[in-house]
Amino acid sequence: MTWRWFFSSAIRQATELRKHVLKMLSAQRDILQPQAIDAIQTAADKLRVAIQSGAEKPALQAGVKQLEDTANKWLIPYPNAAWRENVEVFLVAVTIALAIRTFFLQPMKIPTGSMQPTLYGITFEDLRAKPDFKIPTGLSRWYESWFLGTSYYHEVAREDGRLSITDRSPRMVAPLVTQQRFTVGGAPYTVWFPGDNFWGMAGLTDGKSFHKGEDIFKLKIVAGDHLFVNRLTYNFRHPQRGEIVIFETKGIDGLAQDTFYIKRLVAVGGDTVKIGDDQHLVLNGQRLDAATPHFESVYTFDSTPKAYHYFGHVNNQTFMKYAGRSLGVLPEFEDSKGQYRVRPGHFMVMGDNTMNSYDSRCWGDFPREKVIGKSSFVYWPISSRFGWGQD
Repeated sequence: MTWRWFFSSAIRQATELRKHVLKMLSAQRDILQPQAIDAIQTAADKLRVAIQSGAEKPALQAGVKQLEDTANKWLIPYPNAAWRENVEVFLVAVTIALAIRTFFLQPMKIPTGSMQPTLYGITFEDLRAKPDFKIPTGLSRWYESWFLGTSYYHEVAREDGRLSITDRSPRMVAPLVTQQRFTVGGAPYTVWFPGDNFWGMAGLTDGKSFHKGEDIFKLKIVAGDHLFVNRLTYNFRHPQRGEIVIFETKGIDGLAQDTFYIKRLVAVGGDTVKIGDDQHLVLNGQRLDAATPHFESVYTFDSTPKAYHYFGHVNNQTFMKYAGRSLGVLPEFEDSKGQYRVRPGHFMVMGDNTMNSYDSRCWGDFPREKVIGKSSFVYWPISSRFGWGQD
């Protein structure tokens, strides 16, 4: 029977018709007369016997016609049947997608650089310092955009004048289409698909003067890593030290609410944590460094101090600014003698870009129930981090 289904279009059509009619019969059974139900069921049974017995094509066609005629006679037709069918297929697809997202794999993008070099947020480069740099065009630019996540923005002043920003944030002008507008010397300009914080990355503020022919901006922006969050594994075991976890922030003091953070789990309930003068994490009295599995990048990436960034504890000095705002670093991390004890049932997390990460050193531990999953698969852009497992 199975192999005949693959090779015979008549059998496939008869099978699908019978399935569809029985589905409608099941939906209308409570409003149909008994004789109608019996007539449809009898015709469907005869067609089933013909399919299973290997009847020739004329016999199958006769069974199909009998079932069609019976169904048309007794079943109540649905208005806008084609629309109903399409809506039903759409709702089933949405339900399956939501189930996968809720219980198995949830897409997420990395917005910041706190997990570099393991995972990258949005990065950018001001190309005005490279006057000889040629922005790609044609297929090369298309390839970099769609596969590498790299976008270029370049605008040259058409007139002398001062910059006036019209749109402070991206403005949606059509589904999935955004723009930001500005003027220089009264001449209008538009930036298409700018992304968040475009003016900050371009280093532009109102009132800045430009001469005709001068670059207003020449910017290279690389999209942050897009990954799937594994929401299944932690239903069967607890998160382990060193794993990259994703947790919801609702109810955690000191964090933006109703969003998700991604950090490395460095300590669990009962652990003691401190930071030594050598800028290394000390967990339960043991110094963790690049030789410790899953902790290779903690306190190793971009260790040069930068203005307006948080560095944690460095040689008995606590740098207390991040992105231009003051932070309340926990007292336990203000010098190398203090240590923090993680509360039972709680986790402590840090970013791999530890010198520039706003993490548990500032706002403490959080309940382990907040963890929704672990880092799984980076699916875009195509880079050295593409693929499974970023621990």
